[in-house]
Amino acid sequence: MEVKSIVAYQGPSIHAHFPVIRYTVDLGVLEEWPTGRLGQRFIDSLLGYLPGLAQHGCSYQSPGGLVRRMTEGDGTWLGHVMEHAAIELQKMAGSDVSFGKTRAAGPHGHYDVIYEYRDEAVGRRAGDLALALIEQLLPAELKPQTDTETQLDFEQKRDDFLRDARSREVGPSTAALMKAAADRAIPCTRMNADSLIRLGYGRFQKRIKATLTSETRQLAVDIASDKEETNRTLRDAGLPVPRQRKVYRACDAVVSAEQLGYPVVVKPLDCNHGQGVSIKLTTPEQVELAYKRARKYSHAVLVESYIPGSDYRMLVVNDQLAAVARRVPAHVVGDGLHTVEQLVEEANRDPRRGVGHENVLTRIELGDTAQSVLGAAGYDFESVPAPGESVYLCATANLSTGGTSIDVTDQVHPDNREMAVRAVKAIGLDVAGVDFITTDIASSYREVGGAMCEVNASPGLRMHLAPSEGAARDVAGAIVDMLYPSGTPKTIPIASITGTNGKTTTSRMLAQIMKLAGYTVGLGTTDGVYIDGRMTLAGDMTGVSSARMILADCAVDAAVLETARGGLLRRGLGYPECNVAACLNVSADHLGLRGIETVEQMAEVKRIIIEVAKDMAVLNADDPLCMKMADHTDASRLCYVTMNAAHPLVGEHIRAGGAALVLEEEAGGHLIVLWDSGRRVPLLWTYLIPATVQGLALHNVQNAMFAAALARGLGVDVEGIQLGLRTFDNSFACTPGRMNIYDDHPFRVILDYAHNPAAVQTMCALVERLGPDQRKIVSLTVPGDRRDEDIQAIGRVAAGHFDQYICHRDSDSRGRDHLEVPDMLREALRIAGVPPQQIKVVAEEQTANQLALEMARPGDLLLLLSEDYAGAWEQIGQFKPEMPRAQATSKKPVQMRIRLDDLGGFEWTRNMEIVRDARGVRIARELED
Repeated sequence: MEVKSIVAYQGPSIHAHFPVIRYTVDLGVLEEWPTGRLGQRFIDSLLGYLPGLAQHGCSYQSPGGLVRRMTEGDGTWLGHVMEHAAIELQKMAGSDVSFGKTRAAGPHGHYDVIYEYRDEAVGRRAGDLALALIEQLLPAELKPQTDTETQLDFEQKRDDFLRDARSREVGPSTAALMKAAADRAIPCTRMNADSLIRLGYGRFQKRIKATLTSETRQLAVDIASDKEETNRTLRDAGLPVPRQRKVYRACDAVVSAEQLGYPVVVKPLDCNHGQGVSIKLTTPEQVELAYKRARKYSHAVLVESYIPGSDYRMLVVNDQLAAVARRVPAHVVGDGLHTVEQLVEEANRDPRRGVGHENVLTRIELGDTAQSVLGAAGYDFESVPAPGESVYLCATANLSTGGTSIDVTDQVHPDNREMAVRAVKAIGLDVAGVDFITTDIASSYREVGGAMCEVNASPGLRMHLAPSEGAARDVAGAIVDMLYPSGTPKTIPIASITGTNGKTTTSRMLAQIMKLAGYTVGLGTTDGVYIDGRMTLAGDMTGVSSARMILADCAVDAAVLETARGGLLRRGLGYPECNVAACLNVSADHLGLRGIETVEQMAEVKRIIIEVAKDMAVLNADDPLCMKMADHTDASRLCYVTMNAAHPLVGEHIRAGGAALVLEEEAGGHLIVLWDSGRRVPLLWTYLIPATVQGLALHNVQNAMFAAALARGLGVDVEGIQLGLRTFDNSFACTPGRMNIYDDHPFRVILDYAHNPAAVQTMCALVERLGPDQRKIVSLTVPGDRRDEDIQAIGRVAAGHFDQYICHRDSDSRGRDHLEVPDMLREALRIAGVPPQQIKVVAEEQTANQLALEMARPGDLLLLLSEDYAGAWEQIGQFKPEMPRAQATSKKPVQMRIRLDDLGGFEWTRNMEIVRDARGVRIARELED
């Protein structure tokens, strides 16, 4: 099998609403060799290496389904087998994955092998290993020629894979916290290869690293990490602690032990997990030896009085005792038949045990410590303990050394509860584990004695999540509830906007509305990432990376994300869901790229954000492909946008209480009307929105309607929507490259980034409305990666609307010959009836724009379609017309009566001239004397 491409989708995609990997493979000759033809030997060998495949249900949805598929009739194809093998390998590594599908993809023998993953590196490696195994099991004549002499050591490769995969997994505490957050609908994002996790988005995000949280004070951690300082702090608070001495020499350790009185405990000053700890020492020789052991872990050593009793871990969260577990040192129970070593081997077969902290229990190690503890009790590894006899292998009760736990939360005396909480408050931690030693946790420490030997920052949760005995406690939930108390925000509102045309302008309009409504907006567009109106990163920011950048910004409390088809096809959406989503339109653009050949397929791609919207999906009721998306949304509300006030389906939707934005025509012009729950709310006259050029730019009227619908879905009131739209204009500063109008020359210039037939048609219609009787010039281009038919369609659309056509190419020809695109445009224009003398072809965009500017005469209208719109705008501004502006400006004296409401109540009549401001709006100004 030849791998043609590998794509890891990091969020909802056309394949699934969760992360999946897609291998596109070419089976080649293996297309003629399904599993039935390969035979039972191949199937048996595969099951021998991956026995778990026998439990895969496949399409039969019951154990054995995959085996049935492989053996019935001709069997199934090897792409399908690879899918299941990759899933099974991940399951063996501990990833809870099950989804997969394999579909034919284009040419004969090509398949898309798609399967779920948790960790991208693990998922990719599982796919590679699955493919290698399948090829190894093929008959010799079918194996890849390069591998005929290479024998795959699958067991070794599998073990390496499992070891690497498990090293990437988060620990039990972090996993429990992530699950608790997910159960509370709080997004979780792993920030690095360790256990640093971000909960939530934007300004409401919190961070955890195991049980350290973003609310944990560093000073408190420092105190807890210093066992001497902890002891002093608790003692000063009047809490029970052992007497203690800090020493730097073995001889001083012996002196301290004698002063304190035997037995004593010797331990490192600042070390965790019971490392270097020796307890119940009764002789100077033992103290000296213990000092040397502790000195390996710390520059200083503590000697403290020994407290008799059992070891209890008391977990305090947010000043509340959340759980208590009695910790039992690593041990085995004799049966009179097996040796200590054999009993340890049997104990380590418990699936709950793993290496280090990867499982709820840790493997028991028979090392020097175990040998020493056994020796003190008169045993060795070959001893056979009596039936029922507990043989201890470690002096301390830490789970990290193989210990077990028994939940005793419900037995704790109130005094002991209060003691633990007071101790954690004294240190200043939000989450802490108090190590308390007492003979009876159910009795008050004031009566039976006991002392706290440590307070731990970032305590492990394993012993409480799945104790060896007793009830499991939802301690992870308690921590998450501390970070996000009931009723507090957990994430930020997210708006996703897609469509063929209008995405950027609509996104910017919505961002303006949200900003003026009091939000700090993170905006991602084709121009860059903007935080609170300031660009932080330039470039096409409509994919996964920019979305994650915005959602991770601690200042942002609302995200407006332009979502282009490229990012969706390359890596998926990048976040699991959004609050509101809009699809503005779907037309022919970018077809023939990344496997998308038809507008119907493009609609499926753009539909992704509609499928994952929670609160509101906004659809263009005037676009049939958008209308069909209504059947694929689970959003709480559906809102339609229509320019047709008599739209029958929208009318039914409104009568049923649904939401809609409708353009209605009245005596005063076009009025945008909001319908919601049967109420008609006049929103705004279109001429009051500067970006619509007095309502003439109908595409921006529609964009404004979508922005208003999305803002309404996010909870912005009518006044806030009106304010945002009335302050949004089409200046280059506000919306670069989108219908920017320049009126400081004797002629008008419109700059736009229209680059598909629908967008060019929209601009042509605008040009006709703005200057029906003016001479018109266009500088025309198309990106080189568009299909021939799309380039030709743009030429046909532009034909007949202009008096002069200048055809040029983009700065990046995208695989086309030097003049291929402009030549194709010229030919399309000629076929559409444009006289050849009206068409000019130049290579460079800047040259074409300069030629158009030089051709323009006073009163003309220029449309410049430009990829480098920033450079084009600068070029327009720097151009110096030959004719002075004074000669080009019409100054016909006219008598005008200004309305009272326009001039604050003063009625007056004067000689005026009619001009346009920088936004293209007609205004009256006084003539000079």
